[in-house]
Amino acid sequence: MSRRIYLTASVAMLLSTTALAEDPPMCTDRPTKANNTCTVAAGFWQIESDAFSFTHYRDDGVTTDTWAVPNPTLKYGLDDKSDVELNWAPYVSVKTTDEHRLDGVGDIYLRYKRTLTEKGAAVGTAVIPYVKIPTAKRGIGNERVEGGLAVPITIALPHDLTLTLGPEIDALLDEDRNGYHVNLVNPLNLSGAVTPRLTLYGEVWMANNFEPHGTYSQYSADFAAAYSVAKTLQLDVGANFGLNRHTPDVQVYTGFSTRY
Repeated sequence: MSRRIYLTASVAMLLSTTALAEDPPMCTDRPTKANNTCTVAAGFWQIESDAFSFTHYRDDGVTTDTWAVPNPTLKYGLDDKSDVELNWAPYVSVKTTDEHRLDGVGDIYLRYKRTLTEKGAAVGTAVIPYVKIPTAKRGIGNERVEGGLAVPITIALPHDLTLTLGPEIDALLDEDRNGYHVNLVNPLNLSGAVTPRLTLYGEVWMANNFEPHGTYSQYSADFAAAYSVAKTLQLDVGANFGLNRHTPDVQVYTGFSTRY
């Protein structure tokens, strides 16, 4: 009798452990511009997507409004520390004040993320090389391959706060289309859980574009909220506000993340 009880308990524990192993917590790069250091669990698929994204940009008297509906990123976990990611917007609309309008698909972004530190570490680090495949027509994209490398860093702070840095270097097409130049990006992101389901984010984002015909910088203040509906479903909303004339005045978006 005792042996039967022992076997039953052992099977129950094994099933429980297997269920936990097969259903790890979901971790996303949404919302805000900063990347997380975590990856999708091995063998799982994850979708992180804008339901819509709207950007308003006014510079030198020209106003440009851009819509992306939707803007999904599909991820697949390769192992416990790496995943592959594909981002592609199936519909992008760009309209300027002179009523010039372009509609079409966006560019494809392929990324590989590798976590360099152990789970639960006070300081986490990852590397994310990426390449852009030019599938968008000119005006929506620039019809050229571009790429770069991001190195997100997360730091656990007291009171369940997390500080995220995201240094990134990009190789972007020159304005005259005859070569490439360096673009340096770094977001400074602070996030914290208000409730077990609700997390708030505040971020300062900056980029320095070393265009040969004139270097310029971009700055934005970004705010977002994410709500965990279930263990494998998260909803979010956010807004980014440009802090100088080279940065879009405002970008608003809402989206979701889910895993299966």
